Amino acid sequence: MNVNHPRDLPSLVFADKNGAIVDYPPLTMAGMSNGRFVMPATTDLIPLPPGSELFVLPGRLPVGFDPEDGTPLLVEDSPFDPGEMVQAVAAFMAPAHTAILTSAFQSSQQSPLLPLFAYTAVGWHDDRFWVAAFRSDPDKRQDSDQYTQSAVEQKTRKMLKQHKDNRLIQHLGKCCLVYGCPAARNYFLGRWEAPLPTSPTCNARCLGCISLQKSGCCPSTQERITFVPTPKEISQMAVNHLNQAPKPIVSFGQGCEGEPLLQAEVLEKAIRLIRKQTSRGTINLNSNASLPSSIARLIDAGLDSLRVSLNSTQEIYYNRYYRPNGYSFADVQTSIQLMKEAGRFVSLNYFILPGVTDSEKEFAALCRLVESCRPDFIQLRNLNMDPEWYFRSLEFPRDEPAMGIRNWLQTLQQTFPPLRFGYFNPYLENGAIHQD
Repeated sequence: MNVNHPRDLPSLVFADKNGAIVDYPPLTMAGMSNGRFVMPATTDLIPLPPGSELFVLPGRLPVGFDPEDGTPLLVEDSPFDPGEMVQAVAAFMAPAHTAILTSAFQSSQQSPLLPLFAYTAVGWHDDRFWVAAFRSDPDKRQDSDQYTQSAVEQKTRKMLKQHKDNRLIQHLGKCCLVYGCPAARNYFLGRWEAPLPTSPTCNARCLGCISLQKSGCCPSTQERITFVPTPKEISQMAVNHLNQAPKPIVSFGQGCEGEPLLQAEVLEKAIRLIRKQTSRGTINLNSNASLPSSIARLIDAGLDSLRVSLNSTQEIYYNRYYRPNGYSFADVQTSIQLMKEAGRFVSLNYFILPGVTDSEKEFAALCRLVESCRPDFIQLRNLNMDPEWYFRSLEFPRDEPAMGIRNWLQTLQQTFPPLRFGYFNPYLENGAIHQD
């Protein structure tokens, strides 16, 4: 795919005392990888994708590079208004894009935890913003030019009126209209992948959980579902979607719930009900894959694909992020192996953070997992979490050598030619990724 790169390195951007974002041409933009300041290559930069957002980072000073000698320089106050406060800026990219570098900054001792988003390095050149990232999936299912908000609201409200007695559809209406959930939005638009949240509880205590955080921590970005829908409610919604949507997928395990495997009996009954009424489409489970016995039940019921969320393939860092309750990393691997033995499709929902994901030891651990468990697909999802909080919580070594995200990905592709990469759950035909 042809990608537009800047002719020169973009300039540093920062936020002034009023929160306005301005550029500072004497310094070039910088990125960060495991606390190290990195000058991006122009080939690592793409225009800020439509639908992305720019965030001001409170309590964090911007860092740029001196273009003459490549020295990283801290900007402590406004060069345009000496003595006035400045703050670092980051991009939260639209879906289907993966970061190469995070935003470069230096935090004060009083800096608050950042909300649960990803923070990509951003700069300014030729009258536009650029980010250190790449498009990781050509699928346009969540692109901002694929819908209008007026159509979303009209179709959502119409369907909510038609299904007043279905609690699951009513719940997704809130996800769509209040939280702007892309999956819920596509369900109401009658296309592609639809969400099937089911579980109010979880057997992990993920640091970056977007639906449940302890008081005083960073706030959750959405509310967790408070009930368990019945198999009838689930199948009513799913069958209609699978029969009518193009490239239809229905997925248990969403950001607005806990771990769906804790409701395995409900999921099993729902899958059987769905498959009694339609053979069309893909039934997928987004999961921590913690309960192999429950995975086996869902395989028997007709589950087509499993997406396993992983922050790391090194058990020590996996445990420090997920903080599992009653299961182990070995259980996760067993679940993957069960799916593969049954001839089903497995994706790794791999949380990407420059400096961790592409560290040499993490790469070696991922290779061992791919060799032993044989997943089909890796989804290159950005880690939505304050990067400094993440490093502290994992006690990740700050001197760990890193390969660079692009080199990491190219080496993986060369090492495992059958392995596929993307961002979304793929639509399957006869157990394989559908190709247009």
